[in-house]
Amino acid sequence: MARKKASSSEPHSGESAVAPGAGPASAPYIVLARKYRPETFADLIGQEAMVRTLRNAFATDRIAQGYMLTGVRGVGKTTTARILARAFNYAKPGLPDRPTIDMDGYGEHCLDIIHSRHPDVVEMDAASHTGVDNVRELIESAHYRPVLARYKVFIIDEVHMLSKGAFNALLKTLEEPPPHVKFIFATTEVRKVPVTVLSRCQRFDLRRVDVPELVSHFANIVEREGLKAEPDALTLIARAAEGSVRDGLSMLDRAIAMGSGAVTTATVREMLGLADRGRIFDLLEEVLRGRAGPSISALGAIVRDGAEPSQVLADLADGVHAAARIKVAGDRAAGEALSAEEKRRAVALAGATSIPVLTRAWQMLLKGLEETQRAPDPLASAEMVLIRMAYTADLPSPDEIIRSLGRQGGERGAPTGSEGAAVEDRLPDQGGLFGSAPPTPASSNVGPASFAEVVELVGMRRDARLKVHLEEHVSLVRFEAGRIELRLLDGAPPSLAGELAEKLTRWSGRRWIVAVSSEAGAPPIGEERRKREAAELAGLRQHPALKAVLEAFPSAEIKAVRPLAKDRGDDSATG
Repeated sequence: MARKKASSSEPHSGESAVAPGAGPASAPYIVLARKYRPETFADLIGQEAMVRTLRNAFATDRIAQGYMLTGVRGVGKTTTARILARAFNYAKPGLPDRPTIDMDGYGEHCLDIIHSRHPDVVEMDAASHTGVDNVRELIESAHYRPVLARYKVFIIDEVHMLSKGAFNALLKTLEEPPPHVKFIFATTEVRKVPVTVLSRCQRFDLRRVDVPELVSHFANIVEREGLKAEPDALTLIARAAEGSVRDGLSMLDRAIAMGSGAVTTATVREMLGLADRGRIFDLLEEVLRGRAGPSISALGAIVRDGAEPSQVLADLADGVHAAARIKVAGDRAAGEALSAEEKRRAVALAGATSIPVLTRAWQMLLKGLEETQRAPDPLASAEMVLIRMAYTADLPSPDEIIRSLGRQGGERGAPTGSEGAAVEDRLPDQGGLFGSAPPTPASSNVGPASFAEVVELVGMRRDARLKVHLEEHVSLVRFEAGRIELRLLDGAPPSLAGELAEKLTRWSGRRWIVAVSSEAGAPPIGEERRKREAAELAGLRQHPALKAVLEAFPSAEIKAVRPLAKDRGDDSATG
């Protein structure tokens, strides 16, 4: 039978045939997800590892008989399957008769494969063809050679929906398929696929596409459509897509329709029911300060402007997560999904909040989000979540309570009377940094009287990392009881001030404020100590006795100078 040639005049994927004489206005609209569906491996975004592996396999003729494509919805599994089918059967005059991943334009079979009408590329939806009979028909068809193309390709979507009997019927053919047959399976639930099937396939996990890649892709499409879009609006859509290109393009379609061709941040927020991120950080700061009343008012205002209560809680959780990442891994851990202003707010929140408080807030928000999604009145549920968070914002963590009990009870064991009540009476809305518990009435410690004593206290508490930073990477600007002003030098983490304030408050039993100043301060303690030690060594070297020792032992070195403790026996003897 003669091979059927694809005509270049056939409609492109994403184009439609228009009746003769009809103007452009008569052409039906093609949604962006179909219009810009990838047709080659070069068009795929975010799947570089898979493309690289396939390129190497095709170049060395190590092409598998079966492929398993997994991933979330809309990430490109079926599209990749069709591109693979094209690569298996790509044929063009002047090219070798072999599969290739480099497809320069349409080949003889490409358009028919793209439009799912090629007789040798069979697509089956396992969700609606789950039985043994459906698979038997497919197996019977596999015994016959392809009609037009190089390979007969079977694409089974949502393969995990096949019944156990259907999988068993497919297994023998999959294990020893005819040389002219290729299987491509796609699924969102790979764990439901029997291991016996998985072991006979080459598996590719199509990963979620990162926000920056999605934003770049959407911006390119908007430009090709001749439209305008704000970068922040595209970022919001990319976040909401959760790694799915198709979902993101569907949302972009809606945003274009709502904005009459212009995609604005306000339009996208209204469409998705999102709150302004600046207001989210404002609300989060109010909650972590323990201000229940202002938090409820702020939530109400955000909801009145169109945001969903559950989405507000999800956004709050995102803010807590961003701050926690920055707290433990530095500013660069904020990620590219945040705008510059959001990064600034997240860094500030991380510097003023401790990890125990952030983790507690995260747990409460996740639990509250689950409750709000089930509640008959989501707003009321979200308000209760914020009230709980506000009234626990300044409570000490379990380890802080244990240390407080140990300090107050001493050798007597657990505290009694007013001492025990003092630990429980640490209520929020009493000022201080986020999560820093106010001092208890039972605390009578005066605390360090100088910055040197602060450093000494940190050393006694065996916090070596903080001690090194205080000795080497800060310059003291001002010190007074309960307040320290520091200038951060190179090497000091941005969260140092908040961390020091929190720990001094906990260790001393009184509130401490540590502020970062831009003024020039005293040299670092470590630098001063090294200068003093160098001066002492220089003076000692001039001592006649030491000079004589060094002359007698030329290789000797002075490593350190330590003061001698008083001899109590001599003191008593001089009585």
